[in-house]
Amino acid sequence: MHLEELRSLLARHARPDWTTAIDGVLISKVDRSDPPAPSMSGTVLAVIAQGSKRLALGDRVYEYGAGQYLVASVDLPVTGQFTRADPEQPALGFGLVLEPSTVAELLLQAGPGDIPRTGGAAPSGITVSDAPSPLLDAVVRLLHLLDEPRDRAVLAPLVTREILWRLITGEQGATVRQLGLADSSLSHISRAVRWIREHYAEAFQVEDVARLSGMSVSAFYRNFQAVTAMSPIQFQKQIRLQEARLLLATHPGDVTGVGHRVGYDNPSQFSREYRRQFGAPPSRDAARLRHSVRNPAGVLP
Repeated sequence: MHLEELRSLLARHARPDWTTAIDGVLISKVDRSDPPAPSMSGTVLAVIAQGSKRLALGDRVYEYGAGQYLVASVDLPVTGQFTRADPEQPALGFGLVLEPSTVAELLLQAGPGDIPRTGGAAPSGITVSDAPSPLLDAVVRLLHLLDEPRDRAVLAPLVTREILWRLITGEQGATVRQLGLADSSLSHISRAVRWIREHYAEAFQVEDVARLSGMSVSAFYRNFQAVTAMSPIQFQKQIRLQEARLLLATHPGDVTGVGHRVGYDNPSQFSREYRRQFGAPPSRDAARLRHSVRNPAGVLP
């Protein structure tokens, strides 16, 4: 019953830019299965009501479909592909941006014993589970507020907090809880991920990034691999290549310049690694990008 109502609400309120009148709430409606495309995951909850998607993070592959939810607790470079989406039955999805400050506030308000302790190694940055009925019910009630502008400003934050609480105490709660803990392993790795994304064109020593994250080299490497499914150097390469692809879409005639701008001093290495990542050399892929329209980035279906 929840899924049927969810499908109806998503189909009715979907916009081309995926935004809604509620801050942090996204709605996706996709009517075709494009080839795999790279994007950044964002830190989001994604619930699928119809259709399905396959998502690759490093050497991990996640598949999620109707009645399932995905949590991305770190903004990671992923490659996604809709595996079931067509004009007759488009993929329909709900998204909620996860704010660490709100998660932290809920953790502080929880009573003793209300939630399990979070500790140990960092969990994977992306997880998938079946959506329980209380979570779907809360999502449906939040979407109903799109039809009730008078009540939206007051009630939407309350229902959003309920959704976060369902996540915190649910099957993937360990991942979501670490998002709100300033000294968790996940928060340390998130700090490193942000630094690498901001300095992706620069060479770095893993020891220096580990020190910046407040972890020993061995603990940093182990936790970084657990969260991102990549080593720090592999992560940097993914970011470099994705940034290069964005630049080539607007500067298709300057392959060497783009490669240098994202950190490649050797044009041959740039072309080789780009082709391995995207299936075509930079110049050919740039021409293809100019004549194609991609679905919005992210983990939503």
